[in-house]
Amino acid sequence: MRTNMRLLVAGLILTIACVARAQDLAKPMVLVASPDLAGPYSHTALIVVPMGDRHIGFILNRATESRLATLFPEHAPSAKVTDPLFYGGPEAAGAVFALLRRDPGQPSIRLFDDLFVTGNGKSIDRIIEQTPNDARYFAGFVGWTAGELAKEIEAGYWYVGAPDAALVFRKDTDGMWEELLQATKRIRADAAPGYAAAFAGDFSKAILPRR
Repeated sequence: MRTNMRLLVAGLILTIACVARAQDLAKPMVLVASPDLAGPYSHTALIVVPMGDRHIGFILNRATESRLATLFPEHAPSAKVTDPLFYGGPEAAGAVFALLRRDPGQPSIRLFDDLFVTGNGKSIDRIIEQTPNDARYFAGFVGWTAGELAKEIEAGYWYVGAPDAALVFRKDTDGMWEELLQATKRIRADAAPGYAAAFAGDFSKAILPRR
């Protein structure tokens, strides 16, 4: 009887864990690279959202030396953008995407809350001309096929936390990965073991984002 009971409990735990993972991956999230993750995503922090059964994201802490004014010298308003262009990821790396905290009109995608993204050239030109520093500009994005992100998280490549739009617009991103990593350690130490607990980590409460 005890053996059967243990098997039943183990089965219930496994079922709950699987359901929690499926539900969590259907939500926007922040990914923090594990210290052991090597390669192009080493020491990165990303904002990630589901797109059907796939996911897209933008690397938040890879500022480049490029400026929009240099890339688009024929577009004079681009000189008003004070921040550098950020490397968002390898997908469509030749395209520019603008993330901002208001609806820029169609075509655009609402990522979560009041955070939107557009890759439409006319929309981006209008943002630059009217409110150039209300957006952060990224070259490219990161994409995951169906089930790919779940496998990476299961393999321990990423720590997962609740999204925070303030991270997208943080001025100094040099120490972002280290701070978020420490935040995940504190959250994991305080939370019960398990993926669902790790996912519930709210980085905005664990660190004070620099403006």
